[in-house]
Amino acid sequence: MSILITGFDPFDGANINPSWAAVELVPEEVCGQRVYKMQLPTIFGKAAELLCAEIERVKPAVVMCCGVANGRTGVTPELVAINYRQARIADNIGQCFFGVPIAPGGDAAYMTRLPVNDMVEAIREAGIPAYLSYSAGAYVCNDVYYALLQSEKAFGHRGLFVHVPGTEAVDAPKAAQALAICLEKALQHNIG
Repeated sequence: MSILITGFDPFDGANINPSWAAVELVPEEVCGQRVYKMQLPTIFGKAAELLCAEIERVKPAVVMCCGVANGRTGVTPELVAINYRQARIADNIGQCFFGVPIAPGGDAAYMTRLPVNDMVEAIREAGIPAYLSYSAGAYVCNDVYYALLQSEKAFGHRGLFVHVPGTEAVDAPKAAQALAICLEKALQHNIG
């Protein structure tokens, strides 16, 4: 088995994206499995397209995508991706959507099949703030998560999206530790 983990490039005038800063610090192997890393562009549609192409190339057992959630105070595994786009700011090429579906006629939502509550508990046991989130929002993070969960049947992986806070509540090394914990739990679930 291998793992694919992604983070995003900076957006909305920021110099860094805390999701990519954390992903870069995740070990090259987790539970003896190789970790492939990819930075996605903060662009509606394009990020999901590039993700699916990389999944097809790498054929990972587990895919975890990561984004930043400003205002949150802990690491938050996401339970649900919704078929909906609503942007308060434009993406990195100026696209802005207001209440339109990602996939017209597609399923309203997808839910991860990975043990997100176990992940939250394990992150907290490591002394890192964490809580479960029930929605990945409606920006590019959710776009990617919807495509990730929708593609599970075609590619055979298990997918998860995790938001890291945009504040110093959890620094990059601690966020990377939390992401590695999520990957360990995901692999244990896949094997079991």
